[in-house]
Amino acid sequence: MSPKTDIDMNLSTLRNRAFDMSINTPIGAAAINTSSSYVVGAGLTVHPRPKFKILGIDAQTAREWSQKTVEEFKLWASTVDCDVCRRNNFFDLQHIAYVSYLADGDAFALFKRKKPTPRNPYTLRLQLLESNRVSNPLDGTVVGVFPHSVEARAKNGNKIISGVEINDDGEIAAYYISNRVPNDVLGADEITKWVRVKAFGNLAELPNVLQVCRDQRPDQFRGVPLLAPVIETLKQTSRYTNAELSSAIVKSFFSLFFVQPESNKTLDEMLGAGIEGQGKQDEPVVDVNEYNLGSGTLSALPKGVDVKAVDGGKSQSSFGVFTQELIKQIGAGLNIPYEVLMKSFTASYSASRAALLQAEKEFEQSRECFIRDFCQPVFEMWLIEAVASGRIEAPGFFDDPLIRAAWSNAEWYGTSIGQLDPVKEVQGAQLRIALGLSTHEKEAAEMTGTDFAENIEKLLEEQKMMEELQPEPTETTTEGNETDEDGDMEEEEDVQQRTDNG
Repeated sequence: MSPKTDIDMNLSTLRNRAFDMSINTPIGAAAINTSSSYVVGAGLTVHPRPKFKILGIDAQTAREWSQKTVEEFKLWASTVDCDVCRRNNFFDLQHIAYVSYLADGDAFALFKRKKPTPRNPYTLRLQLLESNRVSNPLDGTVVGVFPHSVEARAKNGNKIISGVEINDDGEIAAYYISNRVPNDVLGADEITKWVRVKAFGNLAELPNVLQVCRDQRPDQFRGVPLLAPVIETLKQTSRYTNAELSSAIVKSFFSLFFVQPESNKTLDEMLGAGIEGQGKQDEPVVDVNEYNLGSGTLSALPKGVDVKAVDGGKSQSSFGVFTQELIKQIGAGLNIPYEVLMKSFTASYSASRAALLQAEKEFEQSRECFIRDFCQPVFEMWLIEAVASGRIEAPGFFDDPLIRAAWSNAEWYGTSIGQLDPVKEVQGAQLRIALGLSTHEKEAAEMTGTDFAENIEKLLEEQKMMEELQPEPTETTTEGNETDEDGDMEEEEDVQQRTDNG
């Protein structure tokens, strides 16, 4: 089957069920939150690395340019003015975009322009979109489209697959974006309209829309939710967990049963509950509903009535072992080890370290894909405006694509995955640096999320401060010690001389 049949025809169902698992099951939420925490964390930070050899500058000039560029980018990224809604800064937008990509299979962002503000001199703005707002139009702007259809035909002859317009060469030409989520229950009185947004601009061929997606097949234009392969197992595990929880709650109740002796009389006849005129005068007339359990309660029962208790604690269950095996299968399907998914590092150091290394490979791959699809294009779009406005100097930036790529080169670092034994991790970093397998900058960024050059400058500043505040030894104490030593030596010589003379 084609991706249109396997993915696009079932995309709505996959999204709904995957999103339900991500918010209504602990394991599904753990998968989303774990990936987001390790891949994005508090936000990925940019470290510009201009290729100074291609640019014809020295390393020191390139470092100074990088430091200034970082500060300028923070000026734009650290405020909510980078968001068209003025609600989140760039680092918060990273988290939202990545979680949306995991839950829905892909995430979209639009580049927009607004007037600069007193604290933000740039016009660039970002607008994140719900992935289901990119869909086939149903307002007559295209032909041959019906509700819930996958493929339509644009008026220019291009195909439209789940809101993505494709030309004859298979190139993405445009996206169809609605003003609201189609078929949403709330706001049904608002007319849903679609707008065709070109994928790239006409003049500079700069992107207008960013799609965060991880393709798995050729001819695939929409993403698959992260939890799609494990939806069935997640659902069954959730049902089994709820059943065991309900069973445990029921068994925790202290239940009493009134036992009827061997007699032809019913229990109501024996107790005389609700039966007028029956029962002897010396026998208590009681109602079963009047008997309640309480602290230090004593009650009298009629003759011939016994009470037996049911002990709910005598049950043998394999709940823990069984669910652990199911969660291991879910972790294998998501490429997240069980220990990392459940935050359970109860095995040996070697086993836990192996689990972290396996998870680190998956998270590094996801981080690189997210950087390529979202972070780096945003940085390059911002840098174009910064250079064009004169706030950043980059000679030859608009003259040659190679020169622009050399100025735009950057690395992105985020929260490290953590260390089980920090001492061993630091020793490993020292060996990698000593053998030329890594650099101080890379190790500082990956292990602590800091910049090595800034660390050195801060350490030098702290060392200078400590030297200025450290008290110097007093001269009086030193001279006194020297005098005492000289006096003792002279006295010893006098004694030795008198001994020799005597």
